[in-house]
Amino acid sequence: MGESNGRESESHENVHNVVLVVLDTARATSVDEVNAPGERNATGCGTAESRTMPTLASLAAEGTSFERAFATAPWTVPSHASLFTGTYPSEHGTHGGHTYLGPDHRTLAESFSDAGYETVGVSNNTWITEEFGFDRGFETLRRGWQYVQSDVDMGTVVRAEHLEAKLEAARDRLFEGNPVVNAANLLYSEVIKPQGDDGADRTTTWIADWLQNRERDRPFFLFCNYIEPHVEYDPPQAHAERFLPPDASYEEATAIRQDPRAYDVGDYELGEREFRLLRALYRGELAYVDEQLGRLRDALESAGEWEDTLLVVCGDHGENVGEHGFFGHQYNLYETLLHVPLVVRGGPFTDGGRRSELVSLLDLPDTLLDTAAVDDRAFREQSWGRSLHPDARNDPRDAVFAEYVAPQPSIDRLEARFGDLPERIYEFDRQLRAIRTAEYKYVVGDGEFERLHRMTTDPLETTDVADDEPTVRADLRERLERRFDGLESAATEGSVSMSESTEDRLADLGYL
Repeated sequence: MGESNGRESESHENVHNVVLVVLDTARATSVDEVNAPGERNATGCGTAESRTMPTLASLAAEGTSFERAFATAPWTVPSHASLFTGTYPSEHGTHGGHTYLGPDHRTLAESFSDAGYETVGVSNNTWITEEFGFDRGFETLRRGWQYVQSDVDMGTVVRAEHLEAKLEAARDRLFEGNPVVNAANLLYSEVIKPQGDDGADRTTTWIADWLQNRERDRPFFLFCNYIEPHVEYDPPQAHAERFLPPDASYEEATAIRQDPRAYDVGDYELGEREFRLLRALYRGELAYVDEQLGRLRDALESAGEWEDTLLVVCGDHGENVGEHGFFGHQYNLYETLLHVPLVVRGGPFTDGGRRSELVSLLDLPDTLLDTAAVDDRAFREQSWGRSLHPDARNDPRDAVFAEYVAPQPSIDRLEARFGDLPERIYEFDRQLRAIRTAEYKYVVGDGEFERLHRMTTDPLETTDVADDEPTVRADLRERLERRFDGLESAATEGSVSMSESTEDRLADLGYL
């Protein structure tokens, strides 16, 4: 299946260790570009944005930045599953209609594990845990937001807004499982954890300790998900104030309601000022997580592993912060959700170059395996990735593809929460697929939905030219059909269950 994964020769620049860092909900498209179109990247290496994420900009200057990298899906579960398997969402079957990563496809962690690597993951997104099948191949997959590992999440206590609610939540959760462990996690979250932190500080500290104390007889594959850029945007005050306008306070910005599903269904409204402040909070989150990247680099250097490690930093998807009438990252395939940052540093990616070809996150697994000289024929055969290694024998992509297989949350869940919905919401009950070339972006959905944008002149996707360019529309639609119609869909029978505390945490993240 793979599109071409070989290299012309074994490179002397193979690395010993591999670190894959996902900045959850970090988009590449500038959060300020509606007001300042000249700013290029919120997370990448544009001059204005290097002030937001100087560590990532520094890594790009040392390594390689990919300016046109795209996710295969607009939200966490299908995007991570594609990143782990090198397959498209409808093929791996992990999406809004079935949120479990099944055993039908080999994972990147399994490839490294079978090659003798120590495989460790730290996730701060509730979806990317063993509860949803993402632990396959990992010797350890930690819940980064917890001080002590537990299946019970105490977040409902932490997020309660007043003492009575906290006491009620504590009564419900404290004696579920081990009360001592629950109390320790509650104490950490309420008293010790830094203000505005969603697990990044504990995650980086744990990784630093692990790097210092691990047995060094094997190379390692480390996966890390930082969730700070995800709703709710609540960065430390000092980070937020760097980006807030002079006439706004931190208190005003953080008092804005952040409930994407309620906004999408018209349960409340936000004006341009509110979105302007939310974008400032979002940039504050990016700035905070950038500091964690710096700490992670320091930890690798202190452990003596930096020069022998391939470090990859990417977003798994982006975010709408008022753009296109949406808040969050569901129900559409706009560039704000698919265009993600991607920086690779180490091994052959050390020239400070910028690559402008179209790149899919599907390409990362093959790139990591190539750079680490791991030969996994079974993974190569299932993967649709094209290795980005400089010595890879494959042509650059002339198009990237993305899918939104099923709405998340479903329309039934929205009805259960909000009751009667506006008629336009029922249009979201659809599958979407997109093809993006250098010049055009075409999106087609169930029924008669389709949009065509000329990206060279309409980068914000405001003007649909499908009726004006029927030949282009027909050609791109045919290419989409060729790409997806022949794929064998994964079996997704059976329901996916989750604990009550997990469901509560996902609801707070805006998923349910």
